[in-house]
Amino acid sequence: MKILYFDCFAGAAGDMILGALLDAGLPFDALKQALGSLALDGVDVSLERVVKTGITAAKFRVHEHAPAGSSSRASNGAHPHHHLKHIFAAIDRSALSEAAKARAVKMFRRLGEAEAAIHDTTLERVHLHEVGAIDSIIDIVGAAFAMEWFAADRVVVSPINVGGGMVNSAHGVFPVPAPATLALLQDAPVYSSGVQMETLTPTGALVLTEYATGFGPVPSMKIERVGYGAGDREIKETPNVLRVIVGEVSDASSVSAPADVDSSGEPSGPTMKVAVLECEIDDMNPQIFGVLMDRLYAAGALEVFYSSVQMKKNRPGTLMTIVARPSDRAAMTEIVFRESTTIGVRHQELQRECLDRAIVSVATALGPVRFKVARRDGRVMNAQPEFEDLAKLSAEHGIPVKEVQALAHKAWLDSF
Repeated sequence: MKILYFDCFAGAAGDMILGALLDAGLPFDALKQALGSLALDGVDVSLERVVKTGITAAKFRVHEHAPAGSSSRASNGAHPHHHLKHIFAAIDRSALSEAAKARAVKMFRRLGEAEAAIHDTTLERVHLHEVGAIDSIIDIVGAAFAMEWFAADRVVVSPINVGGGMVNSAHGVFPVPAPATLALLQDAPVYSSGVQMETLTPTGALVLTEYATGFGPVPSMKIERVGYGAGDREIKETPNVLRVIVGEVSDASSVSAPADVDSSGEPSGPTMKVAVLECEIDDMNPQIFGVLMDRLYAAGALEVFYSSVQMKKNRPGTLMTIVARPSDRAAMTEIVFRESTTIGVRHQELQRECLDRAIVSVATALGPVRFKVARRDGRVMNAQPEFEDLAKLSAEHGIPVKEVQALAHKAWLDSF
């Protein structure tokens, strides 16, 4: 299981997120090519190494210049801003995958809705000052590409340092965190170290809450890479960098299963809303169903399963059912239409109630076995050994799997 952990001790901004992911292994040329497919005139990006209070970090920069043959920018230094419809058009013509396009569009809608609510207007009429700036467009679309490239199973975010004081905006001087930032944070844990500056920008808040599957301390993992993304300003008290740790689960004895999340991407506890998508297929090569399932899970599906059905004209067919986060419904639908032969997909939102789950390692006479333990209000309701561990021990010791399973269950009961 691949994990990304964002350590936000100095807050976060869009360029810091991209810098950290580039420092952790994202190929700059691939990112630049993806961003270039947006076809935004007069824009270029660069990457350089800088030092922030003793830590070397990657600094991602967006450069704006007047396109050849055009007049220079306004003499007052103002930067052009793009409306949502123009941003959506640029995303649609880009070379991003359909899933990444859907995620980028969703993030801009979240930003637009936050701004519209704050300024008492509609999504269609909202003027996206910070959001519609070129650098914010690059940061958000770049994040959609980068997160898909890493393909992490879990994204955990630390409590976020939001800073303090006041910040200048197109609407005036606002307290930190800015209203748009607060609107995007929802249930994310935040704090202020006392530094008098805006350490968390709206774009930073948007990307972190969009992809987070959980918040908290560093999870148990085997560290593979660490990346540092630099901010613009200098902070005397601490390096102005965002740290991302890339790793894999190494010791399952203390690793909880990923929490269910609701439509905002936040942990929702035992009850959550889910989108259920269905369609019947009777004219597709059955070999494709396996590929389709893999791609749906890679895009974030919670469950995918197939059932045999009898369709019209007495044809045998397959009922495909997908359970996903409501926020991922559009991406799931796009994958189904692209990868299968169906011409229609049904969907509905339902409530799903789940037991709390954790993975616990149990010592047996043959070796450790992971148990998936399900609890309700602290009471153990079910405990089942991971079959892969049983099969592995069976092969190593030449013992039937059913006997290894019996030994594992006995060890579990004896552990109380």
